[in-house]
Amino acid sequence: MATSRTALVAGASGLTGGQLLSHLLADDRYTHVTALVRKKSLRANSKLAALVVDFEELPALPTADDAYCCLGTTIKKAGSQAAFRQVDFEFVVNFARAAKQAGVKRFLVISSLGANARSAVFYSRVKGEMENALRKIGFDTVHIFQPSLILGERKVTRPAERFGIAAFQALGALMVGPMRKYRPIQSATIAQAMINAAFSASRGTSAYQSVAIETLAKR
Repeated sequence: MATSRTALVAGASGLTGGQLLSHLLADDRYTHVTALVRKKSLRANSKLAALVVDFEELPALPTADDAYCCLGTTIKKAGSQAAFRQVDFEFVVNFARAAKQAGVKRFLVISSLGANARSAVFYSRVKGEMENALRKIGFDTVHIFQPSLILGERKVTRPAERFGIAAFQALGALMVGPMRKYRPIQSATIAQAMINAAFSASRGTSAYQSVAIETLAKR
């Protein structure tokens, strides 16, 4: 029997979000995708609707089956810890609550390796608090993706960042055993894994680190 689903996407202009949106639009199982954006910058597609929103005060969202959240920034880009928390906690939770009101059953989100609400590291603590908040909203299914360094073509990359990414990628082959979870992973791999998770029989809350993400993407 053919599957016909609709999806909401937040963070479609980012590295992994852009890959995810392309995958969703190419997937015949999805008939319509609504991307929440701050400004209209997405290419036109017959399956795509771009909804310009303020993530601080989201409007009622269109009814959907699945919601994908790729919102995220860095403290450096955000400019402060407060600005980082606004994006990576408040905006994510606001989207999740609005998605729940729109009838979404499955919520899929990108978090981070090391996410822990009790962490002494601010970044990891915020990610952990976000994950805990999502668990309480009441979705039938929550899929949490906790990758290490995400690889892909970034719109803006400084020389030092490019060097760091290249060095970390080169070390990836040496990360074996318990260290495998620290291996960098391609954004396209995460995007495919998210979609595969949405069509799995899993219920409740599931979390995936890089190795599990790679396995899930190959299904």
